[in-house]
Amino acid sequence: MSQYKQILVPVDESPISYSAVEHALALAKSQDAHVTIVSVVAVDPFVGVDFYAIAPAITEYFMQAEKSAQLRLEDIKQSFIRDGIEVDTRLVHGVSPTEGILQVADELNVDLIIMGSHGHTGLKKAMLGSVAQNILTQCPIPVLIVKE
Repeated sequence: MSQYKQILVPVDESPISYSAVEHALALAKSQDAHVTIVSVVAVDPFVGVDFYAIAPAITEYFMQAEKSAQLRLEDIKQSFIRDGIEVDTRLVHGVSPTEGILQVADELNVDLIIMGSHGHTGLKKAMLGSVAQNILTQCPIPVLIVKE
């Protein structure tokens, strides 16, 4: 098995993200790896909507999304600190989740990405897209997918 020294763990509010975190905790401990937890506050979900009519709602949405992401990152970070694992966090905005994850992976020169996948298939996957699938197809480094 390869020695992983830099592991990236993208998280969102889903329970499957926390399953990926548990896998990352165990692997990082066994590999004496450094972990970076990343959360992406996605690009505007209201594309195509009259901006001026909903500007206050957009502002509130992004403020709440960022606050929630920061709290989640801090909570997860404490789990790694308790286990004596070197950990950093990153909050990325203004890009899609796929772009944000790939940017951070490239910047940090990570050896492995560990992330959750909801396992959507068919029409649901086509409509929602799949960040995990995008990462798998676009990322040149190993990706460990944790499924529900």
